[in-house]
Amino acid sequence: MQRPEAWPRPHLGEGAAAAQAGGLAPPARAGEPAAPRLQEPSLYTIKAVFILDNDGHRLLAKYYDDTFPSMKEQRAFEKNVFNKTSRTDSEIAFFGGMTIVYKSSIDLFLYVVGSSHENELMLMSVLTCLFESLNHILRKNVEKRWLLENMDGAFLVLDEIVDGGVILESDPQQVIQKVNFRADDSGLTEQSVAQVSLPRLILLLWSFLPWH
Repeated sequence: MQRPEAWPRPHLGEGAAAAQAGGLAPPARAGEPAAPRLQEPSLYTIKAVFILDNDGHRLLAKYYDDTFPSMKEQRAFEKNVFNKTSRTDSEIAFFGGMTIVYKSSIDLFLYVVGSSHENELMLMSVLTCLFESLNHILRKNVEKRWLLENMDGAFLVLDEIVDGGVILESDPQQVIQKVNFRADDSGLTEQSVAQVSLPRLILLLWSFLPWH
């Protein structure tokens, strides 16, 4: 079995250059503050994905860590994000130490949330994949009415893109194939999906009642 090659050792004086290139920071001298540690890379890129209507009401949401552990905190966060983004033409926002990419479509707002150090292009690839996949299953009608009628399909799409905060897929064609395979494998028809969606729709409408 071939032995792996050893990393070359830097010559004297290369420590600072190695640190600037992304290596370990050199030890601080006496009286000097310690150099900041580099952020450890993580597979857990996504903190949350949610879709709101044009009044800021939640239609679909999944949170993947404990940044907002309660429903009340999640709703407050979504409201603040909506107020900050609903009247702007930008696609990226920085809010509460997080990076948020978003897109509007008719009467919907789609959001993907990552930490402050996440790559915006990575988050945007998830958002684009989500939109294009929904655009397919909703027959190019990415709006509130059709989303509510196909909520189970929307959750299947999201589960194929992100699992536990880890990005699984960013190609909408692959997502659609996997969603269709899961639907065929479970024997779901359009009628059975609609029947399953009804209880979820009732719960959604119940959450909007004034005394709830």
